Amino acid sequence: MPEDSARPLGRTTASDSGSAAGTTAHAARIYDYILGGKDHYPADQEAGDAMCREWPALPVHMRANRDWMNRAVRWLAVEAGVRQFLDIGTGIPTSPNIHEIAQSAAPASRVVYVDNDPLVLALSQGLLNSTPEGRTSYVEADMRDPQAILGSAAFRDTLDLDEPVALTVVAVVHFLLDEHDAVGIVRRLLEPLPSGSHVAMSIGTAEFAPDEVGRVAREYAARGMPMRLRTLAEAEEFFEGLELVPPGIVQVHKWHPDGTDGEPVRDEDIAMYGAVARKP
Repeated sequence: MPEDSARPLGRTTASDSGSAAGTTAHAARIYDYILGGKDHYPADQEAGDAMCREWPALPVHMRANRDWMNRAVRWLAVEAGVRQFLDIGTGIPTSPNIHEIAQSAAPASRVVYVDNDPLVLALSQGLLNSTPEGRTSYVEADMRDPQAILGSAAFRDTLDLDEPVALTVVAVVHFLLDEHDAVGIVRRLLEPLPSGSHVAMSIGTAEFAPDEVGRVAREYAARGMPMRLRTLAEAEEFFEGLELVPPGIVQVHKWHPDGTDGEPVRDEDIAMYGAVARKP
């Protein structure tokens, strides 16, 4: 499989962090294995193989989500003119990272990366190689505690809340269960951001391949990573009160396609909604 780093059906989250010495599978490393990376262990390989047997389209899905993230960040930097980004649940660093995409359009762009996983922290140097004009920083925090993020010195020192900020929450909320109140978490993260800020989210769903995606979710759950996959109506709850950028909430491969994805992607091979919205 080609080396890639698409964020998986799930990224590094509170529910899968801290797997000691790689003895248990880890969502970020599973994805790394499936798409040909190097930051994984035998437990991740076993899990990835099991998941791909259940749904052979899983690598296609992962690459489509990564491609969407690249397009969304580029759109935010070029079309919306955003120069500040807050990335929640960053996962294992890979190129192009968000700051590389944003800074290629606007070298002075600033990015705060947030994750609570020791593996990501250990590899975070790849997230901190900013342009001289811009700036990047890393916050070790759990997204279920928005105040720990918003109150951190790195957040306050890197981002100017007098200017718009893009909140990116990519392939992570399906690891937040009902008791975690994922919609409330995203709203609390958006609350201090000024008018003109944006949120870009991809949200796991089983609506297009319910049997196959359901089996993958069971493989995750069996390894201590339960999922809450959402319907379109449930995905819409994240964007209430915001101005959706056309085409709205769609499968990630249908959001501003740029013709660089190679072979056509089938709807049933994608288990992620994606959208970008503006805060009025």
